[in-house]
Amino acid sequence: MPEAAPDGPIADVPEHHRVRERTLIHEGRVWNVASERFDYGDGTIVRELIDHPGAVAVLALDDDQRVLLIRQYRHPIHARVWEIPAGLLDGPGEPALTAAQRELAEEADLAAERWNVLADFQNSPGGSDETIRVFLARGISVVPAFARHDEEADIETRWVPLDEVVDAVLARRVQSPSLVVGVLAAVASRSRGWDTLAPGDEPWPRHPRLGGPPWVLPGDRPGSPL
Repeated sequence: MPEAAPDGPIADVPEHHRVRERTLIHEGRVWNVASERFDYGDGTIVRELIDHPGAVAVLALDDDQRVLLIRQYRHPIHARVWEIPAGLLDGPGEPALTAAQRELAEEADLAAERWNVLADFQNSPGGSDETIRVFLARGISVVPAFARHDEEADIETRWVPLDEVVDAVLARRVQSPSLVVGVLAAVASRSRGWDTLAPGDEPWPRHPRLGGPPWVLPGDRPGSPL
């Protein structure tokens, strides 16, 4: 039988294991693939992982409780999907709030007066360090149109009542992870009077580059840090 976890509030716990060897398998345009051999128990384990810069997503909510959705083509799944505005952090150390404000303007031609942290999640922790912060943006206004390219050039937008988006999630008609996490967190937070929200500039200790203790002890990874 697995060892029983201690009582008390459930929470993830950072745990650092010394990395003995790191090999870069692929250096990509956006993220890398690496292999790491690290101490675990009485021996070592080798695991491959995606080294990801992290990302933000924005659930923009207007005064009528409608969510701004965008639809664009996603080549890896060969589908045009509904999402919320989102994007990568734009370089080492970029504040998450700055990135979120940029993405809302670039993908939806919108700005917001009020920003809160709605949810954080790790997209695929068994194989990637990708960490995403979802913001709630309110007090929406229009900004000058942004020149979009590639898959973003033909983005479609639609304002949809929050509860209708939840219905689409529960019916499995939409499956973008940031959208799913964002709208379910929003209805849960709304039911609690938005008491779960955090300030938009709240530190992000679980992000492997932006805050808190590093995933591994300093100096454990040969070469450039993750």
